[in-house]
Amino acid sequence: MSHRKFSAPRHGSMGFTPKKRSKRHRGKVKAFPKDDPTKPIHLTAFIGFKAGMTHIVREVDKPGSKVNKKEVVEAVTILETPPMVIVGIVGYIDTPRGPRQFKTVWAEHLSEDCRRRFYKNCLPLVRIVALLCMLLCMSSRYCTARESLPL
Repeated sequence: MSHRKFSAPRHGSMGFTPKKRSKRHRGKVKAFPKDDPTKPIHLTAFIGFKAGMTHIVREVDKPGSKVNKKEVVEAVTILETPPMVIVGIVGYIDTPRGPRQFKTVWAEHLSEDCRRRFYKNCLPLVRIVALLCMLLCMSSRYCTARESLPL
């Protein structure tokens, strides 16, 4: 093995360490925005995934800049957001230690794409009263613009 006689700067950024494989193939919503009780009930997140990157040519509108009213090339990220289908609701009740999952209610008519990911016994559709409700949603990768996606 060879070695260097003098010191040299490191190669590559430390911002991309540790290098490891991701834990899940599909994305996960890791944070939700603060809920405003004055607004009507609405969805607070929508799942999407990075499908690729490309570049665009745009005109800069920034007075005082050297590139004002000139065309520049910039990198852009392409996000795929396939349509979501609601397949269930999770109800939460308030406890001294915070919200706790109370009941999970699944929809009656589920597609085969959704059904094959579940256990054999699905809960029947019942009405519940809970402090907080979260929707269980799924999206089909076959509804995206690209014809075939890797598994």
